[in-house]
Amino acid sequence: MAPGEDACDSREGRGLCPVLAAIGVIGTEWRLAIVHRLLEGPQRFSEILKSNPRLNAKTLSATLKFLEGQGVVQRTVVSTRPFSVVYSLTEMGLGLAPAARELRAWGERWLLPRNAAANRAGAAARKPPAIQGELPRVVIAEHDTRHGR
Repeated sequence: MAPGEDACDSREGRGLCPVLAAIGVIGTEWRLAIVHRLLEGPQRFSEILKSNPRLNAKTLSATLKFLEGQGVVQRTVVSTRPFSVVYSLTEMGLGLAPAARELRAWGERWLLPRNAAANRAGAAARKPPAIQGELPRVVIAEHDTRHGR
């Protein structure tokens, strides 16, 4: 590819161009997770926030604003007293449903079994003490007095 040439301009990149553009919109962990959550139907901010304990309000707010700006999410004020806002997917956002479902199925098929196996291996490596209540042994390196250490 020549300097200054876009991947979409080269013959090799034309097939990837729509994929790269889509990843630009939904290519972070939280963007796709929020889209997947909104596939269940309209949600209030607090409902989305509570859906994942690792998600914080600042990240959710920024992600919703980004997705709204991209035309994927729609923000609707439901009532003025008390102030209530609901987020839902636009037609463009709903178009992500097949891709989001396929990614979930792929993760369930390939990643969950691998993570479960890694967790089992990690648990096996952490053997319990031979005697109940025994503390694990800690080996302390001998102090080298020749070099002032």
